[in-house]
Amino acid sequence: MQTENYPHVVIIGGGFGGLWAARGLATAKVRISLIDRVNHHLFQPLLYQVATAGLSMPDIAAPLRHILRRQANATVLLNEVSAIDKANRRVRCVDGSELAYDFLIVASGARHAYFGHDDWAEFAPGLKTLDDALVIRRRVLTAFERAEAETDETRRAAWLNFVVIGGGPTGVELAGTLAEIARHTLRREFRRSNPAAARVLLVEAGPRVLSALPEELSAKATRQLQRLGVEVHTGKPVTAVDAQGIALGEQRIAAHTVLWAAGVAASPLGRSLDVPLDKAGRVVVEDDLSLPGNPEILVIGDLASKQQDGRPVPGVAPAAKQMGTHAARAIRQRLRGETPAAFRYSDAGSLATIGRMAAVADLGRIRLSGIVAWWFWLFIHVLFLIGFRSRLIVLINWSWSYWTYQRHARIIVGQKHAGDG
Repeated sequence: MQTENYPHVVIIGGGFGGLWAARGLATAKVRISLIDRVNHHLFQPLLYQVATAGLSMPDIAAPLRHILRRQANATVLLNEVSAIDKANRRVRCVDGSELAYDFLIVASGARHAYFGHDDWAEFAPGLKTLDDALVIRRRVLTAFERAEAETDETRRAAWLNFVVIGGGPTGVELAGTLAEIARHTLRREFRRSNPAAARVLLVEAGPRVLSALPEELSAKATRQLQRLGVEVHTGKPVTAVDAQGIALGEQRIAAHTVLWAAGVAASPLGRSLDVPLDKAGRVVVEDDLSLPGNPEILVIGDLASKQQDGRPVPGVAPAAKQMGTHAARAIRQRLRGETPAAFRYSDAGSLATIGRMAAVADLGRIRLSGIVAWWFWLFIHVLFLIGFRSRLIVLINWSWSYWTYQRHARIIVGQKHAGDG
């Protein structure tokens, strides 16, 4: 396909939004440049499984070049965008290179938000990337090894205390899985310490976990967490985090492994667009997801602030996919001289897994919990993995883990960080 003279569409970000936008333009008479800081697309809903040694990286990630190998109008560039020049329709990258665009789709996602306490990041890593997952996996597995080597019971207890800050889906998933690892996976593998004696604490500043779900499902999730052995603390914000643990007001909890799942902030790239932002730093977009005053720029995914029926469109994978598809359609319509339709998010429901055979699901009129919700969650996540191989491998690994309680990816690699002790 000869595309040199076709309009140039630059897509920033190869996550759900960016990838679905690129796919949506597969047959359009455009040339696409997809820019990302990493060379892979990541299935983020299962990232916690890599962090807790249940899955390996290739199970939930695939090279962007491989995914788009048959799409002749798409070029993948490994780079990072540092600024957007709207006036001259160019994007600047950190290596000094620039790309001119006719249409721009900004899908650069979100990052961790520590609510003014960025110094906590050193001691409480968040979970957004594969690098984050490997850091968390190393800290968790190293904590059990340090507990085995420790002779003082008080110091050993600090190594066996695991604190997860944030009671949203990621926090609930991490806490539940950590409890299972301690009580089942590592049983009979240590001689001097007892992994089953580990304390897993889930700390949520709000009144309940999974606050986006109905109260009855939130309550069921709490009970399922407690049955797994997780201590749920709600209504108390964390006031300090350091290498020795956390503080909840005047209460001090000794823990060398603290994980952050309390919040996200939009990509800082949104600020370079010089348009109104919401409190989370997301770009306030028009009904068709375009930038006010710049219809050739569309902002999607976690970076977009879009209201629908008086509520914000949630920053979840299905919304990002739908936005990506809509952005591609909008560009096609503009190329035909048509006015793009308004974006409408179709909410199919919310899911959260808690542990083995434990989950909750809000499907509108239907609400599920326990084993039924877990099987539904498993089916949906395997279904939406990219590629037959990924689906097959994940299904095999999960089946093995279900029957044996084993987690095959328990390998400690990488450089030690401050929080590793």
